[in-house]
Amino acid sequence: MARAGAGNGQPLVLVVGSVNMDLVVQIPALPTAGETVTGGVFEEGGGGKGANQAVAAARARARVVFVGAVGDDDLGGEALELLEREDMELSGVQRLPGAHTGVALIMVDQDGENIIAVASGANAALTGAMVRDALAQADLDVGGVCLVNLEIADEPILEAVRLAAAAGLRVIVNPAPARPLSKELLGYGPILTPNRTEAAALTSMTDPSEAAARLAAWTGAPAVVTLGGDGAVYAHDGEVEQLPAKPVKVVDTTGAGDVFNGVLAAELARGAELRAALDEAMNAAALATTGVGARTSEPWRDRVRGQGTQPRPPGHAG
Repeated sequence: MARAGAGNGQPLVLVVGSVNMDLVVQIPALPTAGETVTGGVFEEGGGGKGANQAVAAARARARVVFVGAVGDDDLGGEALELLEREDMELSGVQRLPGAHTGVALIMVDQDGENIIAVASGANAALTGAMVRDALAQADLDVGGVCLVNLEIADEPILEAVRLAAAAGLRVIVNPAPARPLSKELLGYGPILTPNRTEAAALTSMTDPSEAAARLAAWTGAPAVVTLGGDGAVYAHDGEVEQLPAKPVKVVDTTGAGDVFNGVLAAELARGAELRAALDEAMNAAALATTGVGARTSEPWRDRVRGQGTQPRPPGHAG
């Protein structure tokens, strides 16, 4: 496999984050507490915010360096096999003895809404030292974007951001699932990309525009709050702008936020202005909701740009 960042002129996206296997049940309606809903359809596929974002960036024609961890169980082998079908650098994905691979249990209703429970497994065992060792083998001096999420611990996130910032990479932090963000992390001036619920949890503000403005004030950088079918708001230079969503027939919203973040990172790494990158990311996320599953529904760049769909990698189910 080619060394990351070398030779082919593709924009570099470094993704440090989680790898899961998704166990998905499509059901007529989401159950309430203590209720059993029958008649579901089961599917299994690759998941984890980090892996999903890496795949989205790769399909957006970025050169992706991915750092994460799986267990040495059967699910870990399956997760890696799925990632190997994508065009990305995977030498930074650790296979940890005695650990189980992260698993997400997902229920999706007929309107495309979902509820998700995650067993983190090997993702929780990823360390800063593992990240440092992985990135020592990567050429980060070519410039680009570093994208991290909160399905891993603070230590590897901070190590990735420190090293990326030192190499001149722009940083995007997808604060999902939401938890308090350290002053050190905010001090690197990342673009923050929570959804509506995460933004409210981070800022205690229920109005997405107010939350976006507060997040931008914390970092001194633009902040984007995604709103699903209502589009997004982003705060920049003291202003807040509403961005409309592309109208589509929604089948499954699982992973749409990951597509948004991966494509946003790829476009910014390519040199696009933020507003144009946001439009591309929102169009890609909308297309992702028209299929089932977090990974299999992620679109390629040609499709996002209305130029049809290029051939999939050999053996790809998407």
